[in-house]
Amino acid sequence: MNDLAARIYAAAHLSGEFTLRSGGVSSEYFDKYRFEADPRLLRELADALALLVPAETEVLAGLELGGVPLATVVSQVTGHPLRLVRKQAKTYGTRQLAEGGDVHGLRICLVEDVITSGGAVIHAANALRDAGALVEAVVCVIDRQAGGREQLAALGLQVHALFTKSDLEAAADG
Repeated sequence: MNDLAARIYAAAHLSGEFTLRSGGVSSEYFDKYRFEADPRLLRELADALALLVPAETEVLAGLELGGVPLATVVSQVTGHPLRLVRKQAKTYGTRQLAEGGDVHGLRICLVEDVITSGGAVIHAANALRDAGALVEAVVCVIDRQAGGREQLAALGLQVHALFTKSDLEAAADG
């Protein structure tokens, strides 16, 4: 696992000045698209994330945009059906926030790439719950250790992170 962490860090860690989704500014950034666009890394991540999916999960839900490739491959690995969660419902067609089928009454595990403040996960979890889904778990590749895990826990969401920012830094150093 340490080797995978080192490769994720090498592929995705950038230094500079970056505005985060939360509006905060950071001197470092994990560009998830750099590991999601690499088929070997993506498959290894899916295999590892599959082990974190709670046993009671009925459906996986990938968050637009970064969670979608991860959730798709984790779905292939686990055999769980998939829903794709938009940032906002379309104004045309089916006008659904969650694409791929009904969510009402289903136990859903959210799949996300990087959690910082948890804002995108909170939005998706609330929307899915409003649609009648049971959302209690989130799996992600990276927990940036910036308060997101705590905010999600306050909403009853258990975060299962493959790596923390500290894990990635330790692997890169060592």
